[in-house]
Amino acid sequence: MNADTPGRIVLLTASHRVAPGLLSWPAWRTLHAADRVLCADADHPQLPYLREAGVTVEIAAPAAEDLVEACAGGRTVLVLASGEGDRALTDGLARMAGSGRVAMPDLELLPGSYDLPGARLLDLVEVMDRIRRECPWSSRQTHEGLAKYGIEEAYELVEAIEDGDRDELREELGDVLLQVVFHARIAQEHEEEPFSVDDVAGTIVEKLIRRHPHVFGEERAETPEEVREHWLRTKADEKQRDSVTDGVPLGQPGLALAAKLASRVRNAGLDVALPAGEGIGYELLALAVRAEAAGVDPEAALRAAGRVYRDAIRAAEGHGGQ
Repeated sequence: MNADTPGRIVLLTASHRVAPGLLSWPAWRTLHAADRVLCADADHPQLPYLREAGVTVEIAAPAAEDLVEACAGGRTVLVLASGEGDRALTDGLARMAGSGRVAMPDLELLPGSYDLPGARLLDLVEVMDRIRRECPWSSRQTHEGLAKYGIEEAYELVEAIEDGDRDELREELGDVLLQVVFHARIAQEHEEEPFSVDDVAGTIVEKLIRRHPHVFGEERAETPEEVREHWLRTKADEKQRDSVTDGVPLGQPGLALAAKLASRVRNAGLDVALPAGEGIGYELLALAVRAEAAGVDPEAALRAAGRVYRDAIRAAEGHGGQ
């Protein structure tokens, strides 16, 4: 082959979230066909698997000029990406290509493995594990001490949803997710009944599959109402409650509590009169029950009215509703 033929540079990337050695067929084919395989990181997790497969890997970090020269004569040089250290190489290649003075080899980015959806959750678990071990504040936290933050973050998420702010929604979802991962990490340390974030995920996966027999089983459901019937029936079989009020947390906001109780009564087909009494509490109870029957979330409705009231207050103060 002509010595002036520029050749080919392949930058092979692999996700650190996928087990080393699990590379795509195009990646393995290119690795075996390359004239040289280079890697700057002697501890790269892929190296043992490449060598076991008969791929010779040179531990080297060539400059862009050296790499272009190594490709002369139509040779293919594959560089196994090693993280931030590859930035200098790619920047150097870009400068050479932009100069127009060098016959550049073909440049190819070859993903050897891809992240699956949810892969960044593995990063979150790893980061949380390190924070729990090394952070003076996080290492001392308990379920009880973090409980208030779970409530706060849930309310901030609801506010982001109602504001329609997409950036804020993404951030608040992350804050709520952090609470789940944090509590699961603490739970790992329990001496008698430990469980991990995998146990948490496994429990909800099993529950979702069990409560969606129309998706994962033989039953059919073509309307939201039929889906709800499946859900309620499966949940009732699981819980085997003595009362329709079992499992209703009394610590939740009052309007939400009233609406939840009304929903349980209605779904059970019970005829329960509202308690007789005087005072604002009984009036609010009646309003919450009425709202639930009409398909209105009383908490959301009151928050919406509160926002209007807040804007009116700000307008009266001369803030123009801002």
